[in-house]
Amino acid sequence: MKLDITIFDESVRSDDETAALIGVDLGQIVKALVFVAPRPGGRLAPIVCLASARDRVDDGRLAAAVGEAALRRATPSEVTGLTGFAAGCTPPLGHGHDVRVIMDQGVGRFAVVWASAGTDNSVFPVPPATLRALAGAFVAPVAEEAWTTVPLKQGSPMRPQTGPSPV
Repeated sequence: MKLDITIFDESVRSDDETAALIGVDLGQIVKALVFVAPRPGGRLAPIVCLASARDRVDDGRLAAAVGEAALRRATPSEVTGLTGFAAGCTPPLGHGHDVRVIMDQGVGRFAVVWASAGTDNSVFPVPPATLRALAGAFVAPVAEEAWTTVPLKQGSPMRPQTGPSPV
């Protein structure tokens, strides 16, 4: 499959800036976050989590989804060493080593999403199902649920109510 890569003249510093340059909703920007799980001998197993830029990844949900008791965010040097890409520029595919990839189900909210092409000034559009297949990702609910509390009336108990994802 051919990917249509967009290259910006300058570095893009944030997901908000990327969305504005492309002219899409922030939720259409896919971030690739790198986590690590410890292995014997001090080795680290990398896990790339793909999520909408509107959502926050819940570390506990992610750990449960990948079956890891101990999981943490990778340091910038670990990201580079384990994926071959700089932190903040990690693409969803094409990593230098064997990497497990998980994609939050929220990525599928849009017909097309945009992901890093491996540099701080390049992205590509792709349908979420195609992204999942190209990255070899499995899909699971790993983003935090957004809950707000709304009083029913003065003096009554509060009830949880689902709301939009945090911005």
